[in-house]
Amino acid sequence: MVGENMDSIFTMGIDVGSTASKCIVLKNGCEIVGQSLANAGAGTSGPRRAITAALESLSLTKEDLYYTVATGYGRHSIDWIDKEITELSAHAKGAYFFFPDVRTVIDIGGQDAKVLCVGDQGMLRNFVMNDKCAAGTGRFLEVMARILEVDLKDFPELAEQSTTTIGISSTCTVFAESEVISQLAKGTHKNDIIKGIHQSVASRVSGLAKRLGIINRVVMTGGVALNSGVRRALEDELNCEIYTSDLAQYSGALGAAIIGYDKVCQ
Repeated sequence: MVGENMDSIFTMGIDVGSTASKCIVLKNGCEIVGQSLANAGAGTSGPRRAITAALESLSLTKEDLYYTVATGYGRHSIDWIDKEITELSAHAKGAYFFFPDVRTVIDIGGQDAKVLCVGDQGMLRNFVMNDKCAAGTGRFLEVMARILEVDLKDFPELAEQSTTTIGISSTCTVFAESEVISQLAKGTHKNDIIKGIHQSVASRVSGLAKRLGIINRVVMTGGVALNSGVRRALEDELNCEIYTSDLAQYSGALGAAIIGYDKVCQ
């Protein structure tokens, strides 16, 4: 049990994904005071760099942390943490922090897509996920951006300029790559192809969501949540409004830090 004389309780959440490492430092379970992201994930120096940057920004050391929780694909790679949790529970808690009435979470990560059913207090109730194929994931978008020779961050703006929709029908990344190359060879405008790519991702993920069942409010987490083109395509597919936060990519790390605080206070 936390003593009454403890003015500041710092907990850290670390989300080690397949392509990026995210870190959040939480004060007293309710205030985000530090954050860091390294564009390198499991098996790299990314986790160490993210942790170091977050701590140095606050002039803290690991010894100043009351509890540290790791989540994500590479959560087993950090040997000094207090607890490991699945990214499912972490994203549910992270979404709840910003949207207390959340009931459905859609998380599109670097190599998988997940849809979560969330109950009271951000507790995970059920889920479905696709972790067998890169289609409908952040990795799929990265591959498409490489083929098109377009910066991924420019996808939403370019898709808005589309004048027609080009269907990307393949559910396999390799075949979809061939489709995009074929469209480029025909002279199809990149803006139209990008819009088709967004719709392809939305179609794939909405299939997961419909299997689980959609209950409002729907919140999107993960890095792909920052792609407004994918988010709007999903809204059209699911016929509902989808909410997100500017810190969507940190949702897993945030949820881990919250769970760490809960452990301290037990």
